[in-house]
Amino acid sequence: MPPGSGRAPVRGARRPPARPQVRQGVPGPRVSPLGRLVARARHQWDRPLTAYYVIVGSCLLITVLGLVMVYSASMIRALQLALPGSYFFRKQFLAAVIGGVLMLCAARMPVKLHRALAYPLLAGSVFLMVLVQVPGIGMAVNGNQNWISVGGPFQLQPSEFGKLALVLWGSDLLARKQDKNLLAQWKHMLVPLVPVTFMLLGLIMLGGDMGTAIILAAILFGLLWLAGAPTRLFAGVLGAAGLLGLILIETSANRMARLACIGATSPGPGGSCWQAVHGIYALASGGFFGSGLGASVEKWGQLPEAHTDFIFAVTGEELGLAGTLSVLTLFAALGYAGIRVAGRTEEPFVRFAAGGVTTWITAQAVINIGAVLGLLPIAGVPLPLFSYGGSALLPTMFAIGLLIAFARDEPAARAALAARGPFFGRRRAKVRGAAGPRRWNTMRRRVPTRSSGER
Repeated sequence: MPPGSGRAPVRGARRPPARPQVRQGVPGPRVSPLGRLVARARHQWDRPLTAYYVIVGSCLLITVLGLVMVYSASMIRALQLALPGSYFFRKQFLAAVIGGVLMLCAARMPVKLHRALAYPLLAGSVFLMVLVQVPGIGMAVNGNQNWISVGGPFQLQPSEFGKLALVLWGSDLLARKQDKNLLAQWKHMLVPLVPVTFMLLGLIMLGGDMGTAIILAAILFGLLWLAGAPTRLFAGVLGAAGLLGLILIETSANRMARLACIGATSPGPGGSCWQAVHGIYALASGGFFGSGLGASVEKWGQLPEAHTDFIFAVTGEELGLAGTLSVLTLFAALGYAGIRVAGRTEEPFVRFAAGGVTTWITAQAVINIGAVLGLLPIAGVPLPLFSYGGSALLPTMFAIGLLIAFARDEPAARAALAARGPFFGRRRAKVRGAAGPRRWNTMRRRVPTRSSGER
């Protein structure tokens, strides 16, 4: 007790905790502006709807920018074929509209319906891949027999839908086996996932499209990794696939020539590295901010496939380093958001499907951009959501719809969306409109009025 209080201290009574003495003039720990920015970014990223907004925003931005670049890069090619300058752009825009509808449908579909589509989609993809090899039905484009003529100028590439089929079917298969605790045995992990995948790879390699086969192999490895495959098993499957890939490369003169063009600085004898070198020329001439939209020089017949496989090179020439870094940032954000969705869910199918879609889009983007930069051999795969091609755009946008549905299905995200309501904007407007007059009347009552003598 303080002296002079006149009271004796009571035995057993709890003393209040001593207050910490704060020294006057001693500053607290300082936080740098960069630290505040990082802390704020972490806080924003941990919000429930962040992955949902990142997936939607990055997908829309990549698609819109891709439409602009397809129009710019394909105009000269269309004129060379005696077609209107906007011919390829209109076809890509139509595919983007249909893909947007598919994305909205996939985002609104329940998980059970996604799982129900796995087996029909796989059967349909296998059937179409078989039709590709039927004479009179299948078409060869750039030496690869992997197209079907739908009618008129429209063509269909069934192998693109095989990617989506493998993701859905493989995820459903592994999820069912995990529910029964069968993934602990390596036989159940491999069979029938690996045999069915090798069947799809065989059908694709019959047409000579090794680039698409590499993407399917990447999806397979991603699913095995998410399923918790042991290192020995994973290394064994990877080694077998790598050995088979080396055999296929060595037995093809075209693939050996593409492998020899890695890091090439001259077209070489007979122009074997013409496309790879002119892709580097396009990137080098763009500088930091590019030569301007539509001002590319390489698309005037120097760079083959400027609006499909090498559209990233035209983007670097017209938009410069700033444009290419923007595209890379958008793909990195999309991939990171997909990893977050796969890592935060407790449902096995959602984890496998989100990881499979993220592996698919990320691996395909890395292979395409790596080939344009001269770091990887030219595989002939388009840049997802960006390059020209409706057959590649439609299943990719449906896969993005899967990620959106999974991001919305998180418990915290569902709670946040439920709190906002379906028409939260209108509800807020109504609340403000209803509360406004009451507040105004309250303010009028509180304002003192002047008497007649004060006027």
